[in-house]
Amino acid sequence: MGDHKDLTNEFAVDKIKDLAENIKTCMFCTYNEYRLQSRPMSVQKIDDLGQLWFLSDRNSSHNAEISLNPQVEIFFSEPHDKFLTLHGTASISYDRETIKELYDPIVKVWMPGGEDDPNLSVIKVIPEDGYYWNNKNGKMVAIAKMAAAFVTGKTMDDGIEGTLTLE
Repeated sequence: MGDHKDLTNEFAVDKIKDLAENIKTCMFCTYNEYRLQSRPMSVQKIDDLGQLWFLSDRNSSHNAEISLNPQVEIFFSEPHDKFLTLHGTASISYDRETIKELYDPIVKVWMPGGEDDPNLSVIKVIPEDGYYWNNKNGKMVAIAKMAAAFVTGKTMDDGIEGTLTLE
């Protein structure tokens, strides 16, 4: 079994930044009236408070769902190496200065009007808590230890996991 280390406040923010900034793409989950709805999204920024910022289409289903229920779940994963789950509250903004700050040209794939597209919105997620797991020594060591565990029948868990709490 790997190590366990729960993190709070600035240590939780550091872990969120460490994992999410490297993975970038997450499954962004909202709730409609029936169930959890998930779609891939790329985080544009993680600020010093651990808040995650996304760009989105004003007319998207996830914007509509956030308007009805701001509770969201976000899942980041890099197989065999890094996992991060966050529970938080989302809000939507149409602030043009923030949009310009967050805009990346790749967004034009989804928003053909570019950074001046009137349907471009900002989703800010304030995480409340979460869970993380990552290995201590990098992906190659983790894969080697998994192979050794498979051959020997002994666990060689190189992971560290814990809860994240932001107050």
